[in-house]
Amino acid sequence: FTVSNQNVARTSTNLQMTVLARGGKKMNFKAGSPLKNAVAKLGVKPKYSCKKGDCGSCTVSVGGSRIKACVGKVPAEPRLKSLQEKGLEVK
Repeated sequence: FTVSNQNVARTSTNLQMTVLARGGKKMNFKAGSPLKNAVAKLGVKPKYSCKKGDCGSCTVSVGGSRIKACVGKVPAEPRLKSLQEKGLEVK
């Protein structure tokens, strides 16, 4: 999965949205929402065993970080400075 950010304005509040992409498919997800729902909408079906995060069978890679889908949350937007410090290309 790749991660990028977008600020989406709704009425008088700003929602922080994270764009997750896989295989050419991109979707917006609210940062902090359940990762298992986000990856399912992108067509990914991780293997689940314990559904508590203990076994690690549901681990997926999101933006270079490995996250357990059953208990993980959609990450917040990446900070450009932190990406550049790690030597990653910023588009």
